[in-house]
Amino acid sequence: MNKLSLQLMDLLEISLGLDQAYFKHFFEENDSILRLNHYPPCQKPDSTLGTGPHSDPTSLTILHQDQVGGLQVFSDEKWHSIAPIQGAFVVNIGDTFMALTNGVYKSCLHRAVVNNRVVRRSLAFFLCPKMDKPVTPAAGLVNEANPRKYPDFTWATLLEFTQRHYRADMKTLDVFSKWVQEQESTQKSNTLGIYQ
Repeated sequence: MNKLSLQLMDLLEISLGLDQAYFKHFFEENDSILRLNHYPPCQKPDSTLGTGPHSDPTSLTILHQDQVGGLQVFSDEKWHSIAPIQGAFVVNIGDTFMALTNGVYKSCLHRAVVNNRVVRRSLAFFLCPKMDKPVTPAAGLVNEANPRKYPDFTWATLLEFTQRHYRADMKTLDVFSKWVQEQESTQKSNTLGIYQ
Protein backbone atom coordinates (compact mmCIF):
# COMPACT_ATOMS: atom_id res chain seq x y z
CA MET A 1 0.00 0.00 0.00
CA ASN A 2 2.92 2.31 0.72
CA LYS A 3 4.37 1.62 -2.74
CA LEU A 4 0.96 2.24 -4.38
CA SER A 5 0.46 5.50 -2.48
CA LEU A 6 3.88 6.77 -3.60
CA GLN A 7 3.01 5.90 -7.22
CA LEU A 8 -0.20 7.92 -6.82
CA MET A 9 1.89 10.78 -5.45
CA ASP A 10 3.98 10.68 -8.65
CA LEU A 11 0.78 11.24 -10.67
CA LEU A 12 -0.37 14.03 -8.36
CA GLU A 13 3.02 15.74 -8.74
CA ILE A 14 2.68 15.64 -12.53
CA SER A 15 -0.81 17.17 -12.28
CA LEU A 16 0.62 20.01 -10.16
CA GLY A 17 3.62 20.60 -12.44
CA LEU A 18 6.12 19.73 -9.68
CA ASP A 19 9.38 17.82 -9.95
CA GLN A 20 8.54 14.13 -9.77
CA ALA A 21 10.69 13.57 -6.71
CA TYR A 22 9.06 16.20 -4.44
CA PHE A 23 6.36 14.08 -2.76
CA LYS A 24 8.39 10.88 -3.09
CA HIS A 25 11.11 12.43 -0.91
CA PHE A 26 8.54 13.97 1.43
CA PHE A 27 6.85 10.61 2.10
CA GLU A 28 9.98 8.42 1.82
CA GLU A 29 9.87 7.83 5.55
CA ASN A 30 6.30 7.92 6.80
CA ASP A 31 4.09 7.02 9.73
CA SER A 32 1.15 5.63 7.79
CA ILE A 33 -1.81 3.76 9.25
CA LEU A 34 -3.70 0.64 8.11
CA ARG A 35 -7.15 0.16 9.62
CA LEU A 36 -9.89 -2.45 9.27
CA ASN A 37 -13.43 -1.04 9.67
CA HIS A 38 -16.27 -3.34 10.76
CA TYR A 39 -19.88 -2.15 10.57
CA PRO A 40 -22.40 -4.66 11.97
CA PRO A 41 -26.01 -4.68 10.75
CA CYS A 42 -28.15 -2.06 12.47
CA GLN A 43 -31.86 -2.33 13.25
CA LYS A 44 -32.40 1.37 12.52
CA PRO A 45 -29.95 2.25 9.74
CA ASP A 46 -31.75 5.50 8.89
CA SER A 47 -31.04 6.93 12.34
CA THR A 48 -27.41 5.74 12.68
CA LEU A 49 -24.17 6.43 10.84
CA GLY A 50 -21.28 3.99 10.77
CA THR A 51 -18.92 6.95 10.62
CA GLY A 52 -20.22 10.51 10.67
CA PRO A 53 -19.33 13.15 8.07
CA HIS A 54 -15.62 13.96 8.15
CA SER A 55 -12.57 14.64 6.04
CA ASP A 56 -9.47 12.60 6.78
CA PRO A 57 -6.72 14.61 8.50
CA THR A 58 -4.15 12.37 6.76
CA SER A 59 -2.60 12.97 3.32
CA LEU A 60 -4.17 10.26 1.20
CA THR A 61 -6.64 7.46 1.91
CA ILE A 62 -6.75 4.30 -0.19
CA LEU A 63 -9.91 2.38 0.63
CA HIS A 64 -10.86 -1.17 -0.26
CA GLN A 65 -14.59 -1.77 0.19
CA ASP A 66 -16.32 -5.12 0.32
CA GLN A 67 -19.26 -5.52 -2.06
CA VAL A 68 -21.81 -4.35 0.54
CA GLY A 69 -21.23 -0.63 0.03
CA GLY A 70 -21.92 2.22 2.41
CA LEU A 71 -19.39 4.91 1.52
CA GLN A 72 -20.93 8.27 0.64
CA VAL A 73 -19.22 11.44 -0.61
CA PHE A 74 -20.65 14.95 -0.28
CA SER A 75 -20.62 16.84 -3.57
CA ASP A 76 -22.89 19.42 -5.18
CA GLU A 77 -24.69 19.93 -1.86
CA LYS A 78 -25.83 16.28 -1.54
CA TRP A 79 -24.60 12.86 -0.51
CA HIS A 80 -23.65 10.40 -3.27
CA SER A 81 -23.21 6.66 -2.69
CA ILE A 82 -19.96 5.23 -4.04
CA ALA A 83 -20.79 1.78 -5.37
CA PRO A 84 -18.06 -0.79 -4.76
CA ILE A 85 -16.25 -1.98 -7.89
CA GLN A 86 -14.63 -5.40 -7.65
CA GLY A 87 -10.84 -5.09 -7.65
CA ALA A 88 -10.84 -1.26 -7.40
CA PHE A 89 -9.81 1.14 -4.66
CA VAL A 90 -11.37 4.45 -3.67
CA VAL A 91 -8.79 7.22 -3.18
CA ASN A 92 -9.52 10.29 -1.02
CA ILE A 93 -7.44 13.43 -0.60
CA GLY A 94 -6.96 14.37 3.07
CA ASP A 95 -6.29 17.61 4.95
CA THR A 96 -2.52 17.17 5.16
CA PHE A 97 -2.27 16.86 1.38
CA MET A 98 -4.55 19.88 1.00
CA ALA A 99 -2.01 21.84 3.09
CA LEU A 100 0.91 20.38 1.08
CA THR A 101 -0.70 21.66 -2.13
CA ASN A 102 -1.63 25.01 -0.57
CA GLY A 103 -5.31 24.26 -1.17
CA VAL A 104 -4.99 23.31 -4.86
CA TYR A 105 -6.31 19.84 -3.99
CA LYS A 106 -9.22 19.78 -1.54
CA SER A 107 -9.93 17.18 1.11
CA CYS A 108 -13.03 15.06 0.62
CA LEU A 109 -16.06 15.15 2.95
CA HIS A 110 -17.39 11.60 3.30
CA ARG A 111 -19.23 9.27 5.66
CA ALA A 112 -20.11 5.59 6.05
CA VAL A 113 -23.71 4.44 6.35
CA VAL A 114 -24.89 1.12 7.76
CA ASN A 115 -27.64 -1.28 6.71
CA ASN A 116 -29.97 -3.71 8.51
CA ARG A 117 -29.05 -6.84 6.53
CA VAL A 118 -25.34 -7.64 6.42
CA VAL A 119 -21.99 -6.81 7.96
CA ARG A 120 -19.89 -4.29 6.03
CA ARG A 121 -16.11 -4.26 6.13
CA SER A 122 -13.55 -1.97 4.60
CA LEU A 123 -9.78 -1.73 4.73
CA ALA A 124 -8.28 1.77 4.77
CA PHE A 125 -4.65 2.76 4.25
CA PHE A 126 -3.85 6.31 5.37
CA LEU A 127 -0.66 7.82 3.96
CA CYS A 128 0.82 10.13 6.59
CA PRO A 129 4.15 11.94 6.73
CA LYS A 130 6.72 11.10 9.37
CA MET A 131 5.40 12.44 12.69
CA ASP A 132 7.95 15.23 13.04
CA LYS A 133 8.26 16.20 9.35
CA PRO A 134 7.29 19.84 8.70
CA VAL A 135 4.27 20.06 6.38
CA THR A 136 4.89 22.97 4.05
CA PRO A 137 3.76 23.44 0.43
CA ALA A 138 6.15 23.30 -2.52
CA ALA A 139 7.45 26.74 -3.45
CA GLY A 140 5.85 26.44 -6.91
CA LEU A 141 2.38 26.23 -5.33
CA VAL A 142 2.64 29.52 -3.44
CA ASN A 143 2.53 32.71 -5.50
CA GLU A 144 0.73 36.03 -5.82
CA ALA A 145 -2.34 34.38 -7.35
CA ASN A 146 -2.34 31.62 -4.68
CA PRO A 147 -0.85 33.06 -1.44
CA ARG A 148 0.07 30.85 1.51
CA LYS A 149 -3.09 29.44 3.15
CA TYR A 150 -1.85 27.34 6.09
CA PRO A 151 1.02 27.64 8.58
CA ASP A 152 3.74 25.00 8.77
CA PHE A 153 2.89 22.12 11.08
CA THR A 154 3.85 18.53 11.79
CA TRP A 155 1.61 15.50 11.31
CA ALA A 156 1.97 14.79 15.05
CA THR A 157 0.52 18.23 15.89
CA LEU A 158 -2.45 17.88 13.51
CA LEU A 159 -3.13 14.33 14.72
CA GLU A 160 -3.11 15.46 18.37
CA PHE A 161 -5.37 18.40 17.50
CA THR A 162 -7.98 16.16 15.82
CA GLN A 163 -7.80 13.57 18.63
CA ARG A 164 -8.00 16.00 21.56
CA HIS A 165 -9.58 19.25 20.43
CA TYR A 166 -11.55 19.00 17.22
CA ARG A 167 -13.33 16.28 15.28
CA ALA A 168 -12.22 16.25 11.64
CA ASP A 169 -14.61 17.95 9.21
CA MET A 170 -14.37 20.33 6.24
CA LYS A 171 -13.22 23.20 8.46
CA THR A 172 -10.45 21.25 10.23
CA LEU A 173 -7.52 22.99 8.54
CA ASP A 174 -8.99 26.46 9.05
CA VAL A 175 -9.69 25.85 12.75
CA PHE A 176 -6.31 24.11 13.15
CA SER A 177 -4.48 27.03 11.47
CA LYS A 178 -6.05 29.50 13.93
CA TRP A 179 -5.15 27.19 16.83
CA VAL A 180 -1.50 26.93 15.65
CA GLN A 181 -1.27 30.72 15.33
CA GLU A 182 -2.74 31.14 18.83
CA GLN A 183 -0.22 28.63 20.24
CA GLU A 184 2.66 30.46 18.54
CA SER A 185 1.39 33.81 19.80
CA THR A 186 1.09 32.45 23.37
CA GLN A 187 4.62 31.00 23.21
CA LYS A 188 5.97 34.31 21.89
CA SER A 189 4.23 36.23 24.70
CA ASN A 190 5.56 33.81 27.32
CA THR A 191 9.08 34.11 25.91
CA LEU A 192 8.87 37.92 25.93
CA GLY A 193 7.61 37.80 29.51
CA ILE A 194 10.66 35.77 30.56
CA TYR A 195 13.05 38.32 29.05
CA GLN A 196 11.31 41.37 30.56
